[in-house]
Amino acid sequence: MIIDMTNKTGKPQVFFTDMRCEVGTSLLDKLNRLIIRAGIERIDFKEKFVAIKMHFGEPGNLSFLRPNFAKTLADYIKSHGGKPFLTDCNTLYVGRRNNALVHLDAAYENGFSPFSTGCHIVIGDGLKGTDDVEVPVKGGEYVKTAKIGRAVMDADIFISLNHFKGHECTGFGGAIKNIGMGCGSRAGKTSMHNDGKPEVDCDICTGCGICSDYCAQDAIRFSTPDNTASIDHSKCVGCGRCVGVCSFDAIYTPYDGSNLALSHKIAEYAKAVLDGRPQFHINIVNQVSPFCDCHDENDAAIVPDIGMFAAFDPVALDKACIDAVNKAPALGNSILSERECEQADHLTNIHPTTDWRDQLKHAEKLGIGRLDYELIQI
Repeated sequence: MIIDMTNKTGKPQVFFTDMRCEVGTSLLDKLNRLIIRAGIERIDFKEKFVAIKMHFGEPGNLSFLRPNFAKTLADYIKSHGGKPFLTDCNTLYVGRRNNALVHLDAAYENGFSPFSTGCHIVIGDGLKGTDDVEVPVKGGEYVKTAKIGRAVMDADIFISLNHFKGHECTGFGGAIKNIGMGCGSRAGKTSMHNDGKPEVDCDICTGCGICSDYCAQDAIRFSTPDNTASIDHSKCVGCGRCVGVCSFDAIYTPYDGSNLALSHKIAEYAKAVLDGRPQFHINIVNQVSPFCDCHDENDAAIVPDIGMFAAFDPVALDKACIDAVNKAPALGNSILSERECEQADHLTNIHPTTDWRDQLKHAEKLGIGRLDYELIQI
């Protein structure tokens, strides 16, 4: 449910403030003013559970959003009677965020805690990434039901707090990417990245049999000479439970889907998350790294820090950020200095094999939001 914040022409309004601060005014003061000016007060927070979806950063990466931004938002929600919590779902790849325990360790290491943010952290899809809900996708072309982390769907209100940056598979990562991919359980991420059929790395598999215990389709066998698992894809339905329960990360998902299909699936997962409840979205456009924050490193920013954007419409919000990044001067010490840039489109110059338009066009088609917008600077 998008609260109507449009101008007389029907264009959604996107509110913006830059990163300049006069003496006595902080960025957090400006963020608070931004969300109020953008209309967050239209949401009734009283006694409501509020999911604040954000990325806690893969340890080693230093371009993720600082927890101070989350605290500003959480404090505002609590002052209006709400019950905020920070959330993200476990990752599909092997890293420091692929189960709830290491995910929380990573969050704490990067400065996120109830003490620094003023609210609790809840991993959306549970201990092993298997606690999800199948949510219908109205108008979905690739996805009829999306597997979304249960805690995300249990919330009454949804807010995304997003670090805007480049992305190697979708061209950019903003609100739609953070919502769609980020709220998918491990099974959901499997279905977005390919046709949902996992594989077994026999060099890692120990033959413990746990994956078979959780397979409702009887698709896993241990008939190889080394007693390692194999998956019968004719029986496998792509639920992803085996990926989540394997303690040795021996079961993985081949990333064999096209970038176009991935962008569309992300939009359809975002549709599932957002439909039918109050929502609000914030993009912080600083440290605009060329790659996803899921990397355990980050490259130099491609443009100077731009500012903070807020809107009820996540499509208009992402488009406004893309336009701002592409209008900004390229930084000479960034990856852009190594490329022969033939067009004034920084995101395309970084990732020429992707088209950032695909995700937003499909999101608009699904009715998540609109590509045209009115930018209001405060």
